[in-house]
Amino acid sequence: MSREDQLVSLSEHVLEEAKKLGATAAEVNTSSGEGLSVDVRMGKVETLEYHRDQGLGLTVYFGKKKGNASTADVSPQAIKDTVEAACRIAKYTSDDECSGLADADLMATEFPDLDLYHPWDIQADEAIDIALNCENAAREFSPLITNSDGSGVSSYRGTNVYANSHGFTGISKGTRHSLSASMVAQDGDSMQRDYWFSSSRLPDQLDSPESIGKQAAERAIKRLNGRQIATTKVPVLYVPKMARSLIGHFTGAISGGSQYRKASFLLDTVDKQIFPEFVRLHEQPFISQALGSASFDKEGVALKDKDLVTDGIVKSYLLGSYSARKLGLQTTANAGGVHNLSLESTGQDFDEMLKMLGTGLLVSELIGNSVNGITGDYSRGASGFWVEDGEIQYPVEEITIAGNLKDMYQHIVAIGNDIDYQGNTRTGSILIEEMTIAGK
Repeated sequence: MSREDQLVSLSEHVLEEAKKLGATAAEVNTSSGEGLSVDVRMGKVETLEYHRDQGLGLTVYFGKKKGNASTADVSPQAIKDTVEAACRIAKYTSDDECSGLADADLMATEFPDLDLYHPWDIQADEAIDIALNCENAAREFSPLITNSDGSGVSSYRGTNVYANSHGFTGISKGTRHSLSASMVAQDGDSMQRDYWFSSSRLPDQLDSPESIGKQAAERAIKRLNGRQIATTKVPVLYVPKMARSLIGHFTGAISGGSQYRKASFLLDTVDKQIFPEFVRLHEQPFISQALGSASFDKEGVALKDKDLVTDGIVKSYLLGSYSARKLGLQTTANAGGVHNLSLESTGQDFDEMLKMLGTGLLVSELIGNSVNGITGDYSRGASGFWVEDGEIQYPVEEITIAGNLKDMYQHIVAIGNDIDYQGNTRTGSILIEEMTIAGK
């Protein structure tokens, strides 16, 4: 019996046992995975790990009472104990009119092949060689690279089955592989660290070890001899990896939990203009081989392409069935989060974005997270580069950038086409018209 079939059989058995104990409804997640990870530093192996994991999480409902239990032991006795524990817990909880499975008629019925499963049959000695080649390329890049925080290779394959008492069973299989390096550069008293990485579902789509190492080294060197600029107000350009966090603050603010708790700076914003008219933010769950692709959410609800923002106007919250019921709405199939969230570019490449920035700050790293989700007040430590007349002049460090997210969203000037695809949120660089930079 295949691993998939084993997990399906286990899920069906757990649901049947919950029913025997009186549960009126139940849902179960079963999973199994395995992987390899290697870390090297200064030419020596620091860690080598093979890992296998399995687990089971069960939620049962007795009317509007709910109980949860989970286990990493899937022996018959452990499963029996887990089901009994969930049922026992449910009997002690209070009724919650919004609890329960997602509606049966919303369950996914189509499961397109999204090409997400590409195992990497890599052996330990091969992974070690790749990590060493990556680190060596970085250490040999320049005499200014004086130390290493290491280089790593990881590979993971996993299968997950979600099933519920509506009769729904959904199988998800996926792989994720990565290669990374973190280097330390020094010039006199100035010392800086930076990193680079590559991640993909397909091992042959990872960047080469040499290019990862050289990029990490080059980034660390560019940060040397940073300056602390005087406090000022200037335009700010976020590189794509940092721009992703701006979208994360938005999705957090329009999530169902933030909305029904009234703990959001974007309360009741559906059909309201939050961004400039050129902004479109949409979810694309069916992109082949993408890291965020899926056919159904964590409740089995069918996914579909949809806009969260069109022409700068918020079109939808992000809801699971519970938060939807709390708000008197229907789930948006976002139990568990978003799937391939894409911010449309305004067409400029990175050099053109720098020209549009003119004189201001290019943000390449954010430190800490002093962001108030209720008021939208935003203040984060940062480092990056000072730009004049569209040209990078020198590295900047020990500064804080501040504003209010509502104002920041309204004053987005452009979105680059330098899109970072190595994540669930896909965006290019984002240029904001003006922010406060607190320095010396």
